[in-house]
Amino acid sequence: MTSKLFWQDPYRSTLATRVTAVDKQRIRLAETIFFAFSGGQESDAGTIGGQPVLAAEKDGLEIVYTLADGHGLQVGSEVEICIDWERRYRLMRLHFAAEMVLQMVYRLCPGIERIGAHISADKARVDFAHEGSIATLFPQIEQEAAALSQADLPIVTAFTDEAAQRRYWEVAGFARMACGGTHPRSTAEIGLLKLKRKNTGKGKERIEISLVE
Repeated sequence: MTSKLFWQDPYRSTLATRVTAVDKQRIRLAETIFFAFSGGQESDAGTIGGQPVLAAEKDGLEIVYTLADGHGLQVGSEVEICIDWERRYRLMRLHFAAEMVLQMVYRLCPGIERIGAHISADKARVDFAHEGSIATLFPQIEQEAAALSQADLPIVTAFTDEAAQRRYWEVAGFARMACGGTHPRSTAEIGLLKLKRKNTGKGKERIEISLVE
């Protein structure tokens, strides 16, 4: 099974490894730092053995990477993974920013239901089943998020079930949440947030989250 080193060190941007399986354009690796779409977080961008990765997908507990036709890799080929670090770091920050906002909404609106989420390198969004404008919560959420970032608290990540690859993050005194994404080490790395409301249909509210650079 592919060893997912992006959990051990999400700040690593290059890795030497080897190919363990090849099925036409699709390959598997012994170890990887290349995150595949999961939990709403988009896949990394980058190269394997100098070849652009066209897709990164979860297959059960495995990850399969799609390269272009004629990639020339075989089982046992030694390759280097290079990920787009700027993109990864924005994904890490926006992922945790979205989960900060989610936990704050849960506290301010007990019983509210999350119905969707997506994290790209430009912005994140969280969708809720909610009547009325969710923007009334924004001043308090932005204030609390700024305070959490300023507090510079450690973001701890670990397994709850290593065999099943179930993970969580925790910030002491704030929240703990099941999550298999990549996260920064500290809340200070998130910085300030900008929130925008969208109504996506009757009884549906969306919060769009951007980083204030």
